[in-house]
Amino acid sequence: MTGAVRPLLPRVRAGVERALEWAVILLIAALATVVIVAVMFRKAGHALVWYDEVAAILLAWLTFYGSALAALKRAHIGFPRLVQRFSGRARNIAVITREVAVLEFLAMVGLAGWQVTEGLQGTYLVSLASVPRWLSASAVPLGALACIVAELLSALEWRAEPVSSEPERVP
Repeated sequence: MTGAVRPLLPRVRAGVERALEWAVILLIAALATVVIVAVMFRKAGHALVWYDEVAAILLAWLTFYGSALAALKRAHIGFPRLVQRFSGRARNIAVITREVAVLEFLAMVGLAGWQVTEGLQGTYLVSLASVPRWLSASAVPLGALACIVAELLSALEWRAEPVSSEPERVP
């Protein structure tokens, strides 16, 4: 990594982390609001027909953006205990293998999600006929892209850190 890129990496990572945190906060707030409003309407005897569909969509978006935030913090799909058992070169190989496998998986998920999203063009939600289905399905390719960005930033950050030759002690 060049010297000019290193100072930029922490700022980019912090910006992405802040954006993902806000996305997760807003999605949690929206989901909680929809659930609370739906419960109030149901108790009043006027169940909302769109509640289930909207709540499921918000949960899908929350899952993907929450996963991206976890990936950025290296708290997702990492096998940390296994990798920590290795030392030096073996650890580097294990981490690189893991990164390549995770990035390939996320790319496949994103591509499949994009194909589904394209296939839903011209269709609309059942309970909200004015909302296009592609909007809800776009959680998959956009979420996978967010996870890829988070994984790459996390990997670059890991690469910038020196790796000791001694394995960390795992309880």
